[in-house]
Amino acid sequence: MRYFIAGTDTDSGKTLVASSLLYLASKQGSTLGVKPIASGCEQTSEGLRNSDALALMAQSNVKLAYERVNPFAFKPAIAPHIAAKQVGVTLNADLVTAHLKTLPFDQVDFALVEGAGGWRLPLNHALRVQGKLNPQAFLSTVAIDLQLPVILVVGVKLGCLNHALLTQEAIQADGVKIAGWVANCVDPDMQVTDENLLALTALMDAPCLGVIPHLTECSSQNAAQYLDLTKLAPGQG
Repeated sequence: MRYFIAGTDTDSGKTLVASSLLYLASKQGSTLGVKPIASGCEQTSEGLRNSDALALMAQSNVKLAYERVNPFAFKPAIAPHIAAKQVGVTLNADLVTAHLKTLPFDQVDFALVEGAGGWRLPLNHALRVQGKLNPQAFLSTVAIDLQLPVILVVGVKLGCLNHALLTQEAIQADGVKIAGWVANCVDPDMQVTDENLLALTALMDAPCLGVIPHLTECSSQNAAQYLDLTKLAPGQG
């Protein structure tokens, strides 16, 4: 089964949730997590490496070369379409989709494609064509073209209700199914958290896979105890 991990915003906790789900699924079968686009990579002796991509690789029991997990890696911790332009790299939805089609998803029991930023992440500066939004300029088109059901990570902080509802509406308007959502409590000082979680439950149209409290030890194994894979709706493939 294949899913796309989307977040309500940058730093909502997509990688924590993705790696935790892979950790759980690895107990039952083969797993693969990839992050096709990543900014904020570090230069190493082996090339650019991204901590999020490495975290997914660590919890995947199907092992691929780093370049297949994260083919578009950029050093600056900035929006990928700006980083790509700075280094002269062409980036669009078709290129990302074509790469994902080369991966052995059909041979894996549980696979995740982690996005970057929020649902409507720009990939290049050609944002409009003849006055209309250019689908090739947004990462969401990859999930649409591959018909990957979404697992939505909601970063629980001030404003999360609006972010969650707007993201859900955008995903559904694109014709993509939301297979489940996770509340990740990113703000330790968030007030009336329980009331916000009740509101989220009422607003979301998909099953809640769990609520991850603010963790002092932010590891996949620690977060996984708060998630329930059995609530996840069937994915693609």
